[in-house]
Amino acid sequence: MEIRYINSSDDLTEISNVYEESWKYAYKGIIPQSYLDSIPKGRWADSITRPGMSNLVMTENGRIIGTAGFCRSRWESRSDHGEIVSIYLLPGYIGKGYGGQLLQRCMDELRKQGFSRLLLWVLEENVRARRFYEKNGFICSEEYMQDNIGGKDLREVMYTC
Repeated sequence: MEIRYINSSDDLTEISNVYEESWKYAYKGIIPQSYLDSIPKGRWADSITRPGMSNLVMTENGRIIGTAGFCRSRWESRSDHGEIVSIYLLPGYIGKGYGGQLLQRCMDELRKQGFSRLLLWVLEENVRARRFYEKNGFICSEEYMQDNIGGKDLREVMYTC
């Protein structure tokens, strides 16, 4: 298993597939199934390398099995924080310790960039992810924002450490 920054030889469609498969697995019962079923192949390929975002991939035997994105906080009120924007794994790798390794690498990289305080957002109904972040030292801040995905109103909660 290797965790590294994405590079120009990486297939962005393959990385997007990790997002797609993870969403379909992790958000089942949270986001409307019709929305999850309609996610097109390559949905995130064009947005993975947006300016200001750092991206990692996790590989095993040359196959991309996970991905993560992080940056300086996108929230003006928390501009002194580093933000973990996304962590996704292929479903077969969830619950096996890979996510913790990917999260730790994001935290380490943000600290190397000078951030001593970190934040991330998670869907309030995503109990599994919330437990994961709490187990890894993040604390629910009780700050919420509204979102609408697939026609369903959802709340996201901020976690900090």
